[in-house]
Amino acid sequence: MGNEQEFQDLLQHIAPDLDELRQRLRFLDWSQADNERLARCAQRVERANQNFVETLYQELADYPAPAAILGDRAVIERLKQRQADYYRGLWQSPLDEAYVLERLRIGWVHQRVGVDLKWYLGAYRLYLDRLLGELLGCSVASDCFASLIKKVFFDIGLALDSYGAAQRKALQDSEARYARAMRGANDGLWEWQLEQDQLYLSERWIRMLDLDRDSLSPTSQSWFGRVHSDDLPGLRQAIDNHLRGLSPFLHHEYRIRRRDGSYLWVLVRGVADTCSSGLRRIAGSQSDISQRRAAEEQLHHAARHDPLTGLANRARLSEQLQQAVQRRQRPGAREAALLFIDLDRFKLINDSLGHQTGDRVLVEVAERLRHCLRPGDHLARFGGDEFVALLDDLACMGDAERVAQRMLDSLHLPLRLPEQTLSVSASIGIAGLQESGQPLDPLQAADLALYRAKSAGKAQFARYSDELQQQAQRQLELQSALAQASARGELRLVYQPICQLDGNQPQLIGVEALLRWQHQGRDISPLEFIPCLEESGEILAVGDWVLQQACSQVRSWQLNGQPQLRCSVNLSSRQLQQSDFAARVADILRHSGLPPSSLVLEITESQLMADSAQNLACLRELASLGIQLALDDFGTGYSSLGYLKRFPLHIIKVDKSFIAGAPQDGESLAISRAIIGLGHSLGLAVVAEGVEKQAQLDFLGGEGCHYAQGYWFSRPRAPHELQRLLNGEDCFDGLWCPLPAEGVQA
Repeated sequence: MGNEQEFQDLLQHIAPDLDELRQRLRFLDWSQADNERLARCAQRVERANQNFVETLYQELADYPAPAAILGDRAVIERLKQRQADYYRGLWQSPLDEAYVLERLRIGWVHQRVGVDLKWYLGAYRLYLDRLLGELLGCSVASDCFASLIKKVFFDIGLALDSYGAAQRKALQDSEARYARAMRGANDGLWEWQLEQDQLYLSERWIRMLDLDRDSLSPTSQSWFGRVHSDDLPGLRQAIDNHLRGLSPFLHHEYRIRRRDGSYLWVLVRGVADTCSSGLRRIAGSQSDISQRRAAEEQLHHAARHDPLTGLANRARLSEQLQQAVQRRQRPGAREAALLFIDLDRFKLINDSLGHQTGDRVLVEVAERLRHCLRPGDHLARFGGDEFVALLDDLACMGDAERVAQRMLDSLHLPLRLPEQTLSVSASIGIAGLQESGQPLDPLQAADLALYRAKSAGKAQFARYSDELQQQAQRQLELQSALAQASARGELRLVYQPICQLDGNQPQLIGVEALLRWQHQGRDISPLEFIPCLEESGEILAVGDWVLQQACSQVRSWQLNGQPQLRCSVNLSSRQLQQSDFAARVADILRHSGLPPSSLVLEITESQLMADSAQNLACLRELASLGIQLALDDFGTGYSSLGYLKRFPLHIIKVDKSFIAGAPQDGESLAISRAIIGLGHSLGLAVVAEGVEKQAQLDFLGGEGCHYAQGYWFSRPRAPHELQRLLNGEDCFDGLWCPLPAEGVQA
């Protein structure tokens, strides 16, 4: 059965089709007449055929190669009988499909038993030589034709030698090229007969794993038994998908065990087919891809980790956070939280000591924060001087607060660098991982909590609450509305009188312009919207508008009978940082017509504490224009006599928090008295803010404070309401009146 299947497989490669057979017969000039002619002579040559068979085997016995094939007497007799049958068919059988298949089979049998082609051709030459004499008899012509046949067959043998040699050479070259290509590709080859579970592995496949052939069985266990347990299901699935026709070829990466127990990353490729017998097989190659996978792992790690600290970066944190959220959805899951950590005043380190020192600080901070975590927690550098810790499997949110406190305590310890010792602190926002469907994600929540910790004084932690989210939403709504407030005409200025205390008759000498915002029928507190303007940067455009409106309005009052009236306007830090701010103020004064001496610009102590070169240069440029500078809310910040001398100030304003306590509160009384005395000593005018009672007015008069403002005199008023005061149509208890035309300047 095996031999017959082998012959059937061979027929698929050698059997000529009908067109090929017709071409051959046509070239031979074969016709039906030839068939009939041979059939008529068949009986005549029967004895000659028998004699030739006997003669042929006698001659073959004289040559070692054919003699070795012939074997014993019984084999020779059987072969003689088949040979006689063949020659009988040569004369009698038509050239049909059965004849062709039989001739192919005979050729295949002779090749299979080892009969060389030269003996095969030689036997045909002998046969023709014998039959020529039988048919034609002995004559000069027949002898000559016999000689020609010998030479022709000799030439045919040489031609077949050339054909065969060329084909063998081509096959050898092809195999050599294939072998070189496979060596260059460094691939191992394999073939797996599925039904018989027979596995062929090439030497390269075996050497790739540092194995020897004796250690491997010829079954698939030698392959699958070495595949990493995590990768085996995927490999089997890939093979199964290909065998089921779900993928055009096998292409899969996995790990396979080497002799020393280590694992090698490989890529397997393969294609399945079905043999003519119906048996399935799959064959392909296996490539070592360890270097590529190692490079990919490095790139994968680099893409998800911070190069400076080695911590996870924002991308990796996002993956970890997503996994933690999924774990939270499982039954019995415990609490999880995020800590958003931001170093306090880190920019000062970078600006004063340089970024190299700043980087060393970040590395040390990262190490300290890492040591504060519990096993299973994760730490990431979120960007700049921001870090995020993901705390998983918490018994309660109080555990997150304890970790945060450990971090604060660890950072509080002195940080010793080669060049100096630094003190570092941080603010931390804490938020729990919310259930799915919550409006705020954990990072946003922790960031809001961090903002609360910063605004509460830094170096502390704060927990997220719904109130924080509502405040943030409110802030966003305010910022959005503020961006359109000017265009909608919602912003306006009110003016609060500043009075000169002259005996029992206070006189109005100036006004402070105050910004108000009415949105959707409601007055928004400046404490709410001024920080929004500062944060968004809109304060620059709004600040210019305030200056233009205030200067124009006060100049209008001056032209209408109050020539000595002054205008006070509060400045933002952002305005002072503009290099062309003084020039813009000069343009506003020029266009409005207000004398520079009639403008007072108020700044806060925090703005002076910045003590930047730009701030100082801007204030000096403003002072050089003749504008007066006032220090607002004096005593509430980091009061320093140094900057009172360093900056070109003309006025200090006592904060209303001190005036409110005087004269009953001894401490407020002492501070207020000290500030007023300090102003007089330095030659600065002093304005008291927040005067609401007669007793406060009496105290200020007794201390020689010549200027005050507050509700005792008037609340801030719209321009048309203040005009009534300036006209003398409206007074507050008759205790003050407008400044006369020859009023006194502060």
